[in-house]
Amino acid sequence: MKLLLIGSASVHTWRYLAGIAPHVDEIWLACNGEVPADKRPANLKGELRLDFGLKALGSAGTLRRWIGQIKPDLVHVHQANSVAWHARRALSGSRVPMVLTAWGSDVLLLPDSNRLMRQMVSGNLRAASAITSDSLYMAAKIRQLAGEDCRIDVLNFGMDALPAQPDIAAKANKVLSCRLHKPLYRIDAILHAWQQVEASGHYPDWSLTVAASGESTDSLKALAASLQLQRVEFTGFVSSAVLGALYQESRLFVSVPRSDATSISLLEAMGHGCLPVLSNLPANGEWVIDGLNGLIAEDIARLSDSLLAGMDWAADNARLQQAVQLNRQLVAQKALHHSNMQHFADLYASLLSGPAHKDSAV
Repeated sequence: MKLLLIGSASVHTWRYLAGIAPHVDEIWLACNGEVPADKRPANLKGELRLDFGLKALGSAGTLRRWIGQIKPDLVHVHQANSVAWHARRALSGSRVPMVLTAWGSDVLLLPDSNRLMRQMVSGNLRAASAITSDSLYMAAKIRQLAGEDCRIDVLNFGMDALPAQPDIAAKANKVLSCRLHKPLYRIDAILHAWQQVEASGHYPDWSLTVAASGESTDSLKALAASLQLQRVEFTGFVSSAVLGALYQESRLFVSVPRSDATSISLLEAMGHGCLPVLSNLPANGEWVIDGLNGLIAEDIARLSDSLLAGMDWAADNARLQQAVQLNRQLVAQKALHHSNMQHFADLYASLLSGPAHKDSAV
């Protein structure tokens, strides 16, 4: 099978590229950036550099001509935003099946920004032969935008592998935040909550690790200084191996974005034995039941209460172990990269063998 993958330069695109490679004969990539050397599969046969901006009106024609040259069996587009807009215009009139994978904000936020964006996203979704969503909540949003007749498969990229059983007793008294430093992820709310934790006098031997980086890093560090936080460490961007070690040693994981689908960082935290403290989002509720295998912070203004409740829970090794076992079972059954890539490959096969599939010539 010859697959054309279309997506923006992102760690998620690179992970998918490397993960799906063993399941296809050839991969061709249309992207706006360079693939890292360690993510470049041997069967990546060619690349096209494209501008996915809305003003790049010539990108669809360039892509159409390239599709005519390479003649893919199937096109897989990542994100239902302008990336998919260029792709569906390039494929207009073609019989090549198009799979469209929504990532989150492209479906959950972009359509609400204005009427034109909603029309674009809806048109992109309706043009797809099949759509994948990493949460049931986002699938419902997709169906509202695309109509009842669309095919949706609920699939996530999953974490790379389930780590060894964590030694709960050996975990440090640490809380971990590792979402990007952007306003969407409300790291500032975590810092304000941590100030209240420190002021409470409870658990004085616990600390907060703020990993990752982003456009708000400098302002977040300034905020931590202004709040006179004593037990916070900013690590900056870390490798996957270092991040794995941070998960492994932490008892609590906190993530409170305003909007989210299924977060890979949540799956990784669950797999490594961290108790999740999450914002009250529908997709989070598909993985965590409040009080059973983690905590849902309904009121971010009182996030410190949720953190303290989580620390009470996670300080009890036996109680933490119960939640960890349930979370690891969920990840093993629903969120491992290798098995989920097979599900994507099965989706490809079903589209190519179905009665609607015909010659892939453009």
